[in-house]
Amino acid sequence: MIYTMGLDIGSSACKSIILADGKEIVGKSLIPVGTGTSGPMRAFDGVLKDAGLTIDDISYLLTTGYGRNTFERADGQMSELSCHAKGACYLFPDVQTVIDIGGQDVKVIQISNGAMVNFQMNDKCAAGTGRFLDVMSRILEVDVSDLDKLAAQSTEQISISSTCTVFAESEVISQLAKGVHKADIANGVHWAITARVVGLARRIGIRDRVVMTGGVAQNKGVVHALSQQLKHEVSTSDLSQYVGALGAAIYAYAKVQTQAQN
Repeated sequence: MIYTMGLDIGSSACKSIILADGKEIVGKSLIPVGTGTSGPMRAFDGVLKDAGLTIDDISYLLTTGYGRNTFERADGQMSELSCHAKGACYLFPDVQTVIDIGGQDVKVIQISNGAMVNFQMNDKCAAGTGRFLDVMSRILEVDVSDLDKLAAQSTEQISISSTCTVFAESEVISQLAKGVHKADIANGVHWAITARVVGLARRIGIRDRVVMTGGVAQNKGVVHALSQQLKHEVSTSDLSQYVGALGAAIYAYAKVQTQAQN
């Protein structure tokens, strides 16, 4: 049995997956803090414990994500674009468009025959990212994980027109002062974030099947708004937040196979 580990060191969370023979997931871990914190090491320790293995059992450890170059125990590293594409193909073999909304960036990846052929990325502004949701949930005084439940109570569609997170924050505060219901604002927040993502996606074209990855994929309100604006069904998985780590573990297995042939 060959065990490989993928460690996705993001800006706001660290995720890890261990695969057996490049196919079976035997361990996973998620720590809600990112690069520059204890997160990477905790995710590393956590996935080994979950799998019941030690580091000596791991044939190759490949890192990805924002902090991929910072983990000294890694055998190699690879871009999150490649890893998200590979992980998405593992979960959805017919995927053609991957939308990853991370803590500080948004990636739209076009896939053909299981390989990435094009991408668009926004890492210059918090608009359209998980950070945008964090800021808005704080203003609305609701945990970000409960934002979709609040939005589900909305009875009126409202618009948040500002394209900048700072200005959008002021706009939401103003709406609260006017007595606009929090549920309607939360729903407006979801539509605002997805409008920015859709603009990015249309630059390279959107083809079925569309798969959403990253932590924001757990927010049903964002997934629904994205599907409505794209006019495409958007697929997610219970493993959406682990897709980068999953892809890294698959690539790690390929590295082992290559080494064995040389």
